[in-house]
Amino acid sequence: MNPTIELLKSHRSVRKFTDQPVSRELLEELVGAGQAAATSSHVQAYSIIHVKKPENREAIAELAGGQHYIATCGAFLVFCADMKRPTDAAERTGARVIRGMTEQLLVASVDTALMAQNVAVAAESEGLGICYIGGIRNNPQQVSDLLGLPEHVYPVFGMCLGYPAHDPDVKPRLPVDAILKEDGYYDDSEQVAAYDDAMHAYYQSRKGGSKDATWSQNLTPLFDTKLRPHMRDFLVKRGFEMK
Repeated sequence: MNPTIELLKSHRSVRKFTDQPVSRELLEELVGAGQAAATSSHVQAYSIIHVKKPENREAIAELAGGQHYIATCGAFLVFCADMKRPTDAAERTGARVIRGMTEQLLVASVDTALMAQNVAVAAESEGLGICYIGGIRNNPQQVSDLLGLPEHVYPVFGMCLGYPAHDPDVKPRLPVDAILKEDGYYDDSEQVAAYDDAMHAYYQSRKGGSKDATWSQNLTPLFDTKLRPHMRDFLVKRGFEMK
């Protein structure tokens, strides 16, 4: 296995960090690596807010559901899908610009995710730990107001970065043959059943070992309580009208 693949397969979410700060120089290197990610039509439809003020970090930690490590990590970034910069730039050339299309929302969201994952891998290659924070979408308007985000920009997720203060286990993933399908889509329930057994064993054997659940059982909140029905209206108010 080459070192890059080994690094990718060793990813863990880190939620405990030392007091060592992440230097501005390193942060700029990581963001530069993020910018090297693929981007649709070279649009680069993203912006990153480096949240430095302790009071803003504390506020976001609460808005994201009480995730205290947002306030204690070495650096906290909010990754934003940004269609303001490219549409404004095109408009300045005299082009006719149509805003609010669903495709623009998709392009900006995908660009942001691709860029952020490059940042994550680059950070882990430098010995940092990371944790994505999707909880900022619990209260996206308040986060947007706090960070002064303009129309056509929305916060997709946050990312905690820092030097790990613990060594969490690597969580098993679905088997490749459930994900990699030949020539079309087909049922993968047998692979999922086997994976549920593997995840149950993982939860029982990892540090603490107190969780009695499977992967399928853990999906329940996504389709029950973590629906975030406010997101559509929020996105429309941000200028993403999904036309």
